[in-house]
Amino acid sequence: MNTIIERNMKYLENIYRKGPFQGHGFFCMPNYFTRSDYPKDDYTISSEPVTRWIPPLVDHYRKHMEFVETVGDHSVPTVKLMTGTHIYAAAFGCKVHRFEGSNPAALPLVHSAEEADSLPEPDIWKSPTLCRIFELAEALQKELGPDVPFGPPDMQTGFDTAAIVWNKEDFFCAMISEPDAVKRLVAKCATLFSKFLCELRKEFPNMSPAHCPTTWAPPKMGPWLSNDECGAFNEEMFQEFCLPELIALSKSFGGLGMHCCAAAEHQFEAFKEIPDFYAFNRVRAGGKGFEPSVKSFGDSKGPVLSLAWLDDKTITSLIRNSPPTTRFIFHGSFDTSEQAKSWFARMSAIG
Repeated sequence: MNTIIERNMKYLENIYRKGPFQGHGFFCMPNYFTRSDYPKDDYTISSEPVTRWIPPLVDHYRKHMEFVETVGDHSVPTVKLMTGTHIYAAAFGCKVHRFEGSNPAALPLVHSAEEADSLPEPDIWKSPTLCRIFELAEALQKELGPDVPFGPPDMQTGFDTAAIVWNKEDFFCAMISEPDAVKRLVAKCATLFSKFLCELRKEFPNMSPAHCPTTWAPPKMGPWLSNDECGAFNEEMFQEFCLPELIALSKSFGGLGMHCCAAAEHQFEAFKEIPDFYAFNRVRAGGKGFEPSVKSFGDSKGPVLSLAWLDDKTITSLIRNSPPTTRFIFHGSFDTSEQAKSWFARMSAIG
């Protein structure tokens, strides 16, 4: 293994495990695909052979490896398998709408408790969107070797998938009028996600769980998933409809990382009930900045705060004004390695 990559793996794992403080993490990545031949469609819903995606994905991975050699940052490059958010809902039969210049989205399939209850649990191996992920990863392994590290496809809570499958307005109303039906659909979606994740980890044991942002986390750590619907309702409903799934996932897989772009500060106390909650990606929401995240999770028991798309001033303020127990991993994307090297020198001098 490349000695720089091995060093970075140990450095980042120490941060996630809240080991002795050695500094914060700074992850520099080349900007995504500028190649003119990169396919415009999401590979999971395209009829083109998955081999169409291999050259740009391999090119990006190798460019990132060159970045690490030049910049000397804390990156661990992975081959990206990222998809749109549609993959699990599509497995239930939702149609997928293609947006021009943006990720595809699954359209609602059901509008009532009766329709939700009638949905069978999908078979992973009969779901084109899920099978294509295995197909592409296998093709990339043939190109780059069996030990190549992957980044994961989209990761969603069962609750968030259920809110796509069931027309969202009706779904939220059903949380009051038909709560048991909501829980049954959430359970189906959560089961699908768990089974899919087990198969993915079995076939590709070098897959990082870090979903958003696409930094790296040790493959043995638990799933790092999106939890974006929880800002739409109160704490009591979160405790009833969402938290049990998150606790069960963490216990099953030995921990949990989370991405959240909702205005969900009122749920932060409940997040603390998730065992082995090891990483939290907060996207600025509701004008509250990142201070609530530091206040809630900046102690020695809180998750690492993995943050992306921040300016230098914000990063500097967070490092200088956070408790010494807070652990950060900051993610930056750059057009050139020279830009990345300059950013890494400035930021690492602070933290």
